[in-house]
Amino acid sequence: MYQPIKILYIGSELKTITDLERSDYFQVHNEPNGLKAFEWMTNNEFRVFAPSQELYCSKDIEAVVCDIDLPGLNGLALFQEMKRIGLNRGLIFILIATHPVDHLRKESLRRGINAYLTKPIDSKLIYDRIHYLKNNKPVQAQQMRNIQNNNVKPYRTPVIKRTFDILVASFALLLLSPFLILIALAIRFESKGRAIYKSKRAGANCESFVFYKFRSMYSDAEKRLKEVAHLNQYEVKDDKAKLLTCPKCAELPEGELCSDKWYLPNGKEICEDLLIKRQNAKKSFLKIPNDPRTTKVGRFIRNTSFDELPQLLNVLKGDMSIVGNRPLPEREAHALTKSREYQQQRIDPAIRFHAAAGLTGLWQVELRGRGGFMKEEERFMLDNMYAENNTFWGDMVLLMRTVPAMFQKTDV
Repeated sequence: MYQPIKILYIGSELKTITDLERSDYFQVHNEPNGLKAFEWMTNNEFRVFAPSQELYCSKDIEAVVCDIDLPGLNGLALFQEMKRIGLNRGLIFILIATHPVDHLRKESLRRGINAYLTKPIDSKLIYDRIHYLKNNKPVQAQQMRNIQNNNVKPYRTPVIKRTFDILVASFALLLLSPFLILIALAIRFESKGRAIYKSKRAGANCESFVFYKFRSMYSDAEKRLKEVAHLNQYEVKDDKAKLLTCPKCAELPEGELCSDKWYLPNGKEICEDLLIKRQNAKKSFLKIPNDPRTTKVGRFIRNTSFDELPQLLNVLKGDMSIVGNRPLPEREAHALTKSREYQQQRIDPAIRFHAAAGLTGLWQVELRGRGGFMKEEERFMLDNMYAENNTFWGDMVLLMRTVPAMFQKTDV
């Protein structure tokens, strides 16, 4: 007996609606277009003219099945908009096309869509695809729901900690304002681009926020990431040749694949099993010692942690605290929470998000204090240790240890 899967079907084709609703495989909610779907998923909180909004799907659905041909935004553009405002978190997205079009299939993969199918739909096939993806491609929001399970309440900053954060951040910004202006001018003098770098980070309860930092790299650093990726101190050491071919496919007749066909950005066809192995091979943390993309001013402010000072604004806003676990870039948070390695070790990767995001924390103090290399697993365990054992007075001890550690010559 199949357990019905709750899905949202976006489209207005009567035959598809009927086939899905009559199937024993699904519990279906239908919306005719993207705007109506967004309003339903967010309890009418979605607004068209709100480009900075960050929303989450408030409905208990596991997958979205979407026609590519829709009024207004087509299915591809609709998925892109879902990513922009966060509605795709935790959901499997299946695109349904009227006819098989190769370049649309490739574009779907490039954008991160989970499956590209063509009409007429087969309810059993869609059910199997969703079931396969649920078991083999854990997604971020499903892992994040572990944070708010029946045994663990969402993290809330204690009043004494929040009061301390506001007082310290306000005083520090007032006192350091001339120094902050000098740093900004030095950055602009050495290299073109904005002095403040902004990025999306995942903080307490894995909530996304805009993270501020003094720019310590050249403006084209993101474009040059591939050039230096091999220097990542957390890089996978396994034989990468294993990720080029699938042993199951090698035993099949030429042209046949052991699972659904996908395309790499270079156009090469691979099976879904190999695609998942390649994705899971990526490590959670990215850290490049002596990064050649770093400017001279950037190296100084990194070694002294002066590059973190703009985050005092994040503290005032309530995104962060003075002491806590460092907020992760969204892609690293995603990789961490879906890591099969940690799951196999029966370690809950969501534990680190049961604490405030902070300017400084346990692993930074430990690493700077001993001036050495820290393994990814060790850093991960220290984050979990802090989340499970932090107290206000413990934060005060960490803060006092941070001051001498700031002047260690370690690029943290």
